[in-house]
Amino acid sequence: MTASRMMIFFCITGSLLLAILPNLLWMIGWIGCKIAGCRLPYKYFGLCSLVLVVVFLLTMAYGYYIGRWDIQSTIVEYSHKDIPKTFDGFRIVHISDLHLSTFDDSKERFRRFIDEINKHKPDLVCFTGDLVTLGKEEAEPYTDILKSISSKYGVLSVLGNHDFMIYGFNQNFDRDAAVEELARYQEETLGWNLLRNESMVIASEDGSRITFLGVDNANFSNQGFHTIHRGDLNKALEGTDGFRVLLSHDPSHWNAEVVPNTDIPLTLSGHTHNAQIKIFGWTPAKWSFKEIAGRYDNGDQTLYINVGLGCTAPIRLGVNPEVTLITLRSSEINE
Repeated sequence: MTASRMMIFFCITGSLLLAILPNLLWMIGWIGCKIAGCRLPYKYFGLCSLVLVVVFLLTMAYGYYIGRWDIQSTIVEYSHKDIPKTFDGFRIVHISDLHLSTFDDSKERFRRFIDEINKHKPDLVCFTGDLVTLGKEEAEPYTDILKSISSKYGVLSVLGNHDFMIYGFNQNFDRDAAVEELARYQEETLGWNLLRNESMVIASEDGSRITFLGVDNANFSNQGFHTIHRGDLNKALEGTDGFRVLLSHDPSHWNAEVVPNTDIPLTLSGHTHNAQIKIFGWTPAKWSFKEIAGRYDNGDQTLYINVGLGCTAPIRLGVNPEVTLITLRSSEINE
């Protein structure tokens, strides 16, 4: 389903429900008053129904036409004792959750998102999963735009829960084959470095290095909703040492396995979208996740959650599409 059709569906369904609710309350009250021999005026219930529908439609229109396009960059400076001096100032742009079906109505608007990434002149772009919502065909119209992402060391990526295509209605297709096709698309067509329970080292001329780890979606159902677990952190860690950055789509992985079992300093995640709704500081994401957006620290370990660029439901209210620029700082230089 395209974003525009999904929006129409949400607007019609939501409007009907909001219109029915006051009328249902009036009907219950009217029956009670009929029994009691009194009269219950309808006009206030009718007015309430109208106001609810109008406010709902205006809110949806804002989220659809403005909120989901109002991209913002978050600037983060990250310091750690294990960052080599030669990597002081290394610039990582962290993005997540493109859900490319979001952009079915405007390639040019999507190009603005890529321009926002490129303007930071990153050394490396890290994408923490969910390129698509239901299938690889969503990505194909944006191939040339995605290939225009520019950074010194390219794009690192991992697979999120949607990339495993577990939400489609067609039960007769070979899901594993479709996942491998999406993986080849990222690696061969886009030229991205897809890390599937493996690592990649970036070394400087003096021999110092930092290591990037990437795992397939790692789900822990004590947080969020049950998705799919294909992550193998132990495999990704094999033969690695020094300063390491982990790309793991689901932030519940951090508290469940990364913090208790490893000394990985920095983990980058997405997945939560911060529910795409934040009103007066409240977000429904708090119902599902302990860590929902931004930076979290536990001793010497840090998690950063990017709230995504795309959408599942095609609205954003108070949660802007996000590009995160993380600049690494060596503690040895900056103490």
